[in-house]
Amino acid sequence: MMEWGKKRALVTGAGGFIGSHLSEELVKLGAKVRALVHYNSRNDWGLIELLPEEVKQELEVVTGDIQDPYMMRKAVKDCDIVFHLAALIAIPYSYIAPESYVNTNVKGTLNLLQACLEEGVEKVVHTSTSETYGTAKYTPIDENHPLQGQSPYSASKIGADKIAESFYLSFDLPVATIRPFNTYGPRQSARAIIPTIITQVLSSSEVKLGLLTPVRDLTYVKDTVTGFLKVAESDRAVGEVINIGTGSGITIKELAEKIIELVDKDVRIVRDEQRIRPEKSEVMELICDSRKAKELIGWEPRYTLEEGLRETIRWIQDNLDLYKAEIYNI
Repeated sequence: MMEWGKKRALVTGAGGFIGSHLSEELVKLGAKVRALVHYNSRNDWGLIELLPEEVKQELEVVTGDIQDPYMMRKAVKDCDIVFHLAALIAIPYSYIAPESYVNTNVKGTLNLLQACLEEGVEKVVHTSTSETYGTAKYTPIDENHPLQGQSPYSASKIGADKIAESFYLSFDLPVATIRPFNTYGPRQSARAIIPTIITQVLSSSEVKLGLLTPVRDLTYVKDTVTGFLKVAESDRAVGEVINIGTGSGITIKELAEKIIELVDKDVRIVRDEQRIRPEKSEVMELICDSRKAKELIGWEPRYTLEEGLRETIRWIQDNLDLYKAEIYNI
């Protein structure tokens, strides 16, 4: 077991959904945490703003941009472990601004890895996504499944994953790649499917959705964070790609019906054409084979879908004013 109290960790993308949860947990474990958030002139730290004050006070928040290699060298300096989560992640926006995804996800990852190499970082945990697999050729999907760039987003993440792989193989950088399937939980933006459904159920008589038949494997954020920590703690994870997911799939329609049932409200599900991906770009089925995670790092999910959804619904009910449920958030 790693002695987190003796480690300094950098979390890129700390102002994001998973990054804020990971930063919070690292603080609780006693680690010294440098939280990199995207620079803006408002001094807005993203979702770190929603963390308890006692957690925020323990964070060393640094603002910057992973597209700047000089800034990355400063961010990495004196850190033992780097969790790389900074990325553009919205699939619909990648259809509109594909170059931004290459610049942030591919070039930004390159900048970070080079900085880690030059600073002699002990371990890098690079974040991938199940979207790199595309529509399943077989399920459950293991780490040997072909990678398919069905959106500019997934293509950019494939590029980032391969850059990380190359730094391990070419320079012996101790990098491990974690590949979470769809993560959900408190603080997630309405860009994602579960907050999209919950906010509409709570504020309207209709839930507007795109295609209802895609199948997703949904992992509660606390389980995903445990996956990050176990990958960081395991020497056996170095040089590996490790799936994190439950192994259970649910269609978008079934998911919406389950949330409507949990909220206990009479709501209609309505098809919204603007939310439908281009036909060849839609990923129809993602179900995780996480046997490698269990065998290599001892990770298994602890939360059921219903437990995770109940916690997420409660949080969004208490923070509904943070969302714009009437607007389609791409």
